[in-house]
Amino acid sequence: MYKNLEDNFSLPKLADEMLDFWSKDDTFNKSVKEKDPKKHFTFYEGPPTANGLPGIHHVIARTVKDVICRYKTMQ
Repeated sequence: MYKNLEDNFSLPKLADEMLDFWSKDDTFNKSVKEKDPKKHFTFYEGPPTANGLPGIHHVIARTVKDVICRYKTMQ
């Protein structure tokens, strides 16, 4: 079914290799230094239980917030 994947393909191994690369490349610090301080992006979110019990819509909102912030950081 997955003809392009190796038989010994391992997501944990791939994650470790990626973390090792990011560490050696100093990727995180480069991303912080390359940000334009004039283009500040802020995403505000209110408390999840201000009006009652938490619901699935709170999970969706936090997921969307996380995706948008990651996208803006990667730009």
